[in-house]
Amino acid sequence: MQSPELPKLFEPVKFGKYELTNRVKYGACCVSNFNNTDGSITPRELARMKVIAETGCGMITNQGAYADPLGEGKAYYTQIALYDEKFLPQFETIAEYIHDNNAMAIQQILHAGRYGGIDLGYCVQPSVVPQTLPHFRPPREMTKEQIKECIDQHAHASELAIRAGFDGVEVTSFMGYLLANFLSSFTNQRTDEYGGSLENRARFLVELIDGIKQRIGDDHPLIVRLNGAELMDQWGGNTVDECFEIMHIAADAGMDMLSMTVGWQEAPESSIGRDVPPGHWNYLAARAKKELPDLPLAYGGRLPDPVMAEECLNDGIFDFWEVCRPLLADPQLIIKAKERRLQEAKVCVGSLNCLSRLFRDLPYTCTINPALGHEYEPEYNITPSVTVKRVMVVGAGPSGMEAAITAAQRGHKVTVYEKSDQIGGALRGYAANDLAHPEDLQQIVSYYEVMAEKHGVEVKFGVEPTPKMMRGMLHEFDAVILATGAMVDMDSLPISEGAPVVDAFDVAKGKVEIEKGQSVAVVGGGKIGLTLAESLKERGYDVVIIDENRRLGHDVAPTWKWRHTSWIKELGIETITGVKLLDISAAGVKVLEDEEERFIEADTIIAAGPIRPNQALFQDFQWMVDETHGTGDCMVPGDLTTAIHSGFRLGCRV
Repeated sequence: MQSPELPKLFEPVKFGKYELTNRVKYGACCVSNFNNTDGSITPRELARMKVIAETGCGMITNQGAYADPLGEGKAYYTQIALYDEKFLPQFETIAEYIHDNNAMAIQQILHAGRYGGIDLGYCVQPSVVPQTLPHFRPPREMTKEQIKECIDQHAHASELAIRAGFDGVEVTSFMGYLLANFLSSFTNQRTDEYGGSLENRARFLVELIDGIKQRIGDDHPLIVRLNGAELMDQWGGNTVDECFEIMHIAADAGMDMLSMTVGWQEAPESSIGRDVPPGHWNYLAARAKKELPDLPLAYGGRLPDPVMAEECLNDGIFDFWEVCRPLLADPQLIIKAKERRLQEAKVCVGSLNCLSRLFRDLPYTCTINPALGHEYEPEYNITPSVTVKRVMVVGAGPSGMEAAITAAQRGHKVTVYEKSDQIGGALRGYAANDLAHPEDLQQIVSYYEVMAEKHGVEVKFGVEPTPKMMRGMLHEFDAVILATGAMVDMDSLPISEGAPVVDAFDVAKGKVEIEKGQSVAVVGGGKIGLTLAESLKERGYDVVIIDENRRLGHDVAPTWKWRHTSWIKELGIETITGVKLLDISAAGVKVLEDEEERFIEADTIIAAGPIRPNQALFQDFQWMVDETHGTGDCMVPGDLTTAIHSGFRLGCRV
C-alpha cells in the first residue's frame, strides 16, 4: 500500500531569486562533534554532509560555525569554525555537494553565548547571570566594544560563507544561544542601550542583521532563527507575546526568512522530545504566519511526519517544512515520501540520543540509524555478500530484526524464530507503558514488519529453538544469531517462598495483570522499573520504587532522566533508595535503611532489577554451529540504541 501523495510539499517554490525544487528545508539542529578541535572539518563530517546533500531537500543548512578566533562562541569541542580563509576549502566542498543535488545552500553562524567558551573556562553574555545548569561555564559580561566586534565577526564569517559558494546565511537564537541571551529579559539585565526595554534588548539583533546584510548584499538571503516561545517563565524569560514582537522587529530590520523554534536548553519544559505530542507547537507557527503573512516561514519543531507537514502547508501554517532529526534517523525520508514509500521509512522516535551525546561532549549518534557518523566507514555499508548464507535469528526484538533485515539486504536467506506471536520483544512492553507518546516506538515495530516482508525475511512465531531442536536442523543453517534479550536476575534477589513476585518484563508485555486496588512495590529503579511504576501509578495503583542505588535511572540517558524525575514527582510516587534488600516475602519488602530495618507492605512485588543477559542458548548453540553470534541485550544489557546498533553491525558482517 502506497503512502499519500504530497503535492504541496514537493511543489517547486521561489525564494528570492532562487528556484527551489520543494518546500523542505534541512535545518541545522545539532552540531555533529565529528570535526577537529581547531574547528577544521574532517573527512568524517564531509561524508556525513554528502549523505545529507542527497536527502532530496530543496534547501540545506550546514551546521552552525563559530565566528571568533578565541572560541568564545564555541559550544562544542569539535564545532566547526569560520573566522579565517584557511577553512574555506572544506566549506566549498560542502556547498558543492549541496548544489550538485539541486538544493540551495545555507550556512549557519552560531555563537553559543552562555553555553559557549567550552575551551576557555568562561562564557560571554549580555549580563553576568549565573548558570542554572552545572556543566556550563561561569559568565562574563560583554562590553560595548566586544558587542561591536562580535557583530563584525558574524558579518565576516557570513562573507566567507558566500565566498565558499553558499547561497545564504542563517543566524540563530535556537536553544538559548547568544542572540537569545540578548533578547531575553532573563539573561539581559543591562542598563545601557542594549538592555532594558524590548527594543533595546533587540538592538544587537538589528545591528547583527544590518552588519551581515551589508557584507553579503541583497542577492543572498539572511535567515534568522527565533523562538516562538522560550518556555523560560520560571526564570523570568520572555513571554510569547514578546517573542512575537521580536519577530516583527527582525522583519522590519530586513531578515529574509523566519525560522521559528521553541525552547531553551535550560527550559524546565520539553520542546522536541517524544514526551511532546507531534504538532504540539503548530499554533505558534500559525500565529507567526498570520502576523507576518508576507515573510517566508520555515518551521518543523516536533513535526517528524511528512504527511502532517503537508497538512500544515495546505492550511497555511508555514511555507517550508524545516526538518533535521527525522533525516538523521532516515536520510532517505524525503525521497521515500516523494515515491510514496513512507511505510519503509525509519521514523525519528524523539529519544534525543543525539542531544544526550553532545551533553557529554561526544559525537552525536541516532538511536535508529546506526550509520550516522560512520558514512565513510566500509564496515557500516550494506554491501552484497560474496557468499549467500542461511541465517537463523533467535528473537524478533529490535536487535534481532535489525540484524535479520540487514543480513537479508546483503543477500542472505534469513529465518527469524520468535517465541511470542509478534515482532518487537521488550520494545512492545516499553511502548505499552510509556508516559510519552508510544506511537513513536510502535512505528519502529511497524517498520521492521514492513522491511522483513520486503526483503524476504521469514518470521516463525510461537517457536523457541532448543538444543534438541537445533541438532535436527544443523544442516539447514550456516550461521546463528542469538537475540534473546535480557532478563531479571531473580536468583540475586532475597525472595522467600510464597512471595507475590512477578517479572517486570512479563508485566510490561501484558503477560501478568495486577489486580486493581493492589499496592505495588517495584524493586529496581532502572528504565523498566521507572516505566512500569509511572504507568501503574497513572492507572491508579499505589506504587513505591525501591532501589539499592542512591540514584534512580542508572541506565537512563541524561535527556530522559530528568523527565522520569519530573513524572515521579508529578505523580507522587514514593522512592526508597540507597537501601539494602533483606527479604522479599508474602507481605512485602524488608530493607536496611540507615542501619535500621524497614518494612514496606505490598500486595504485589515487581522484580525490575538487576538485569542480566539471557544467554541460556548461547553455550549450547556455539558448539553446534561454527558461526554463532550474539547481539543486543543477550550480550550486554543496554538500551534501544545499543540493541539496534549491535544488530546492524552484526548484519553487516555475518
